Amino acid sequence: MKIHGPNHSKMNPYQKLQQIEKQTASKSHSLKPDQLQISDEALKMQQKDSRQAYVNEIKQQVDNGEYNVNNKETAKKLLNYWKA
Repeated sequence: MKIHGPNHSKMNPYQKLQQIEKQTASKSHSLKPDQLQISDEALKMQQKDSRQAYVNEIKQQVDNGEYNVNNKETAKKLLNYWKA
């Protein structure tokens, strides 16, 4: 029983995959490297001392066991986030 179809010697089932890999490799050389840009607003937020003071205050409350989470307000904000 023969299982080979006509012209089986010229058929390469991986040929298309090899061509795609070659094209991808040649394109990768022409791509620009990844870049990160931070907006001016984000930079301002990082530089604000009031924000750092707020974060430090919360950290101190957590360390002392005095920080209380407002469950209702947290739930509202989560719902609003997922609705949008």
